[in-house]
Amino acid sequence: MSEKRPLTVLCIATFEKGQEFMRECKRQGCRVLVVTMEKLRDADWPRESVDEFFYLPQDYKLEDVTKGVSFIARTREIDRVVPLDDFDVETAASLREHLRIPGMGDTTARYFRDKLAMRVKARDHGVLVPEFVHALNRERIQEFTNRVAPPWVLKPRSEASAVGIKKVDAAEELWPLLEELGDRQSFYLIEQFIPGDIFHVDSVVWQNETLFTAVSKYGQPPMVVAHGGGVFMTRTVPRGSAEAQALEALNQGLIRTLGLVRGVTHTEFIQGGDGRFYFLETAARVGGANIAETVEAARGVNLWREWARIEVAGEHGRYELPPTRDDYAGIVITLARQEWPDTSAYDDPEVVFRLRKRHHVGLLVASHDPERVEHLLHTYARRLLEDYSATLPPAERATS
Repeated sequence: MSEKRPLTVLCIATFEKGQEFMRECKRQGCRVLVVTMEKLRDADWPRESVDEFFYLPQDYKLEDVTKGVSFIARTREIDRVVPLDDFDVETAASLREHLRIPGMGDTTARYFRDKLAMRVKARDHGVLVPEFVHALNRERIQEFTNRVAPPWVLKPRSEASAVGIKKVDAAEELWPLLEELGDRQSFYLIEQFIPGDIFHVDSVVWQNETLFTAVSKYGQPPMVVAHGGGVFMTRTVPRGSAEAQALEALNQGLIRTLGLVRGVTHTEFIQGGDGRFYFLETAARVGGANIAETVEAARGVNLWREWARIEVAGEHGRYELPPTRDDYAGIVITLARQEWPDTSAYDDPEVVFRLRKRHHVGLLVASHDPERVEHLLHTYARRLLEDYSATLPPAERATS
């Protein structure tokens, strides 16, 4: 690449997110191209930071994207391809392979997208995972159901969050579900259901080393919220706690095992009744549900911004983590009956962010005192349910 030419970053954003990533790329002097969905043409993009937009139809296929981006590359030399959502990770990896652009390729992307691949790799390297089986061979599935007591979880290998997940209480219930999947059965896995508290670990990785880690704990498991409604909640776990120290060490070993060289990660673990932490899943992207804002409010690190700086630095550049702090933050979010809920009555000084999204309500609080954060979150959760809460049927697949 000529040093006279600005770096060109192609962002794939099939969901409306990553605005701060785009802004930081532009601040770093990059030329920013965005490939997004036609239906998101009028979304709230940081248009002052984007040089060109390109749009995909709703029913696009990987080959269509490959041909389209290759056409773009005829007249624009693309230096980075960055997926801003979990659903775009495999697409970006395939494009990098096709265009021979540096970054995560197909093999490594599998470990950060395919729930079966990441479990096999983690288990084979001594990471504790729930018992699981590929939803493929009938004999192996039968052996699993005979050996592992229900309930189990039937989950798609390549969806995000709790999309498409079903809890199964008996073999008589499982087999009809597998039959319903038909030719899609091999794209699923069956996993032991382990009740417990779910934690997420959000990291910044540079040259195979985890430079920054933020450990947080959900309120109700995301699957429970997605399927039963209620309030989504997450908050900072004190860094000196036994839980945080154990999860930092587990996460660092896991990311090294899965082979991420540079970037950001969002990883989930569950603490079972035996006190041990089991690996659930990971992703090479910024966590959703305003987790980035929560981490920044507590630790002073904006994950979108740091990811952009890492991408710009690339293989041969330099990257330094900005100064961090050790405060505490948490967020509560729920669906709202009102189109644009008014949260002005929630006027505690610790409120540092209010979600602005149709038929949603969310409040982010931050403080030096973790007990104050915990108190506000639980108080707000009760009030939000009374003042605003609404529910929708769980999605079978993600929608933007």
